[in-house]
Amino acid sequence: MMSYALLASTRYDPFLMSCVWNNDPDGPSPYLLLHYQADRLIASAALNDQTFRHGTTLSNVKALCDKVVREHNDSKGETALKVRVVLNPSGELSATATPVKAFTSDPTLPSLFNPMTDLPPALVLAIHIDTQPTSDTISLKTTDRRAYDDARVRAGLQPVGSSDLPASDAPDDVILYNTRNVVTESSVCNVAFYRNRRWVTPPLAAGCISGVLRRWLIEQHRIFEAVEDELTLSNIKDDEWVLVSNGVIGCQLGRIKLHTSTKNV
Repeated sequence: MMSYALLASTRYDPFLMSCVWNNDPDGPSPYLLLHYQADRLIASAALNDQTFRHGTTLSNVKALCDKVVREHNDSKGETALKVRVVLNPSGELSATATPVKAFTSDPTLPSLFNPMTDLPPALVLAIHIDTQPTSDTISLKTTDRRAYDDARVRAGLQPVGSSDLPASDAPDDVILYNTRNVVTESSVCNVAFYRNRRWVTPPLAAGCISGVLRRWLIEQHRIFEAVEDELTLSNIKDDEWVLVSNGVIGCQLGRIKLHTSTKNV
């Protein structure tokens, strides 16, 4: 039996009820692509252990999320939350919630940004490249986050969930790459780079997690899978744009800050 559990991090946010693209089979949903999260849990379970699949349906996952949201929020339930769903090898589902800043606009809009023609947004993340390769990442999202935490520490960031402050010169996130110098993902997000007038994301074979928003963006032709070795360290340029995405923050834009670069004064 596996030593880790499967993980799904989603977002509860009443704003999402107004986003038609986020509707699930029951209609408008306050959870960010929860039906995709349930799909991934079921598919990941099928790849591993039969017991994982017990009771893992969209309705069960949603009921669990509703319960933890009710426990955290008042009767109005308006506080936006990150909801962390864990599926243990025994088949048991559990969830926890922590507050996040509510959305005020469609969280997928940054994926429509054209770096060649559009004005830069007000919020732009600073993103570094890791200083060494990572060889043990897989497409499953699990509670084993050591490889990602190690990359964050090397960049001056704290592991996700830590209350300690990052280093004063730490970036907002750090991008990992494999032993072939192929870019995989960031420490908390899938990534895409602007190539030949479109956003290109590393293929799952490179070693990245099969993110739910990554799946949606590919289905909507907002991003496209890279061909083999299209995204390597050698063709990542300082200050170039990067689109990051996950099932909690939605999409955000960042710029690469290489360690060899000097800051503008």
